[in-house]
Amino acid sequence: MNKKINTISDEWFKATIDKNQLKKLSKRSDWPGFRHIIIYFSSLFISAYLTYYTWGSWWSVFWLWIYGIIFYASNPIWHETGHRTAFKSRFINDFFYQISSFMTDFEPTRWRWSHTMHHSYTSSTVNPHDYEAALFHTYPKPLTFFLSFVPFIELFRIHKSLKFEILQHAFGIITPVMRDCIPENYRWKCRMISRIHVGIWLASIILSFVILNPLPALLIFFPRYWGNIVELFNQTQHIGLPENIKDHRYTTRSIRLNPIFSFLYWKMEYHVEHHMFPIVPSYNLPKLHELIKNQLPKPNLSLYNAYREIIPAIIKQHKDNNYFIKKQISIRAHE
Repeated sequence: MNKKINTISDEWFKATIDKNQLKKLSKRSDWPGFRHIIIYFSSLFISAYLTYYTWGSWWSVFWLWIYGIIFYASNPIWHETGHRTAFKSRFINDFFYQISSFMTDFEPTRWRWSHTMHHSYTSSTVNPHDYEAALFHTYPKPLTFFLSFVPFIELFRIHKSLKFEILQHAFGIITPVMRDCIPENYRWKCRMISRIHVGIWLASIILSFVILNPLPALLIFFPRYWGNIVELFNQTQHIGLPENIKDHRYTTRSIRLNPIFSFLYWKMEYHVEHHMFPIVPSYNLPKLHELIKNQLPKPNLSLYNAYREIIPAIIKQHKDNNYFIKKQISIRAHE
């Protein structure tokens, strides 16, 4: 597909919804964001303390694993604060955006711009290229796809990791994503924050050597490498679905999760709804779904149900790049 798609926002399909209802759902509040942040960071600090308290016993392995899962769940915090919908206050959104960006190995300037491109050009394989959907643009081998969920696997291909990208930016290298997504007058900021991230990584590693204890590095540098359960959620968003179509109902997947997974993912399982109306805070997406569900394909009912269609698609797409999952859309009465 070498034809550049038209990306005028008004030409994307949007479900019909009363303007007053949409305005109400788009209203931001600090309380839901603080509730999530308080529970999240309390859980993170408790698991870190229990790791420290039980250090030297097998219990520390368990608590360190829990810590890594919670640590990696900063990804949805990055996402929601990046959209500035987690809180009413722009300052609070940006404050937690910086913190969660560090935790996810996302340099915040790069990802601010690339995520904007992701929403403007969702699933575009042509220029402008959707860098965030790069995994399914490459039609990976099934083994490569499965390995992406294996703890520590990213350390064995560090040259393709987000940490390596940050290192490149810290050394002033202009990467393809910097060239294509970040305006020239913002690139200095990307380089500066990349250097801050690298400085914190080095400080944690040096501290571990000084005190002869790996815990600082394990709590700061490494946790995303074994806590990647959130990737199970992230990979459901677009994989196996068609590209270069200006209708999120076809290119994006919504699923249903249990309450714990839904908390970790901060309601981003309502992903079609989010792409269609990104101004709606995540905590209002279930309400939005109820209002427009008769105009959307039925969501996958679980992670298991989603991967039952994703895994065969991965296998078929690696052999035939023209294959994709066809979502069935039919206008139906409210259930």
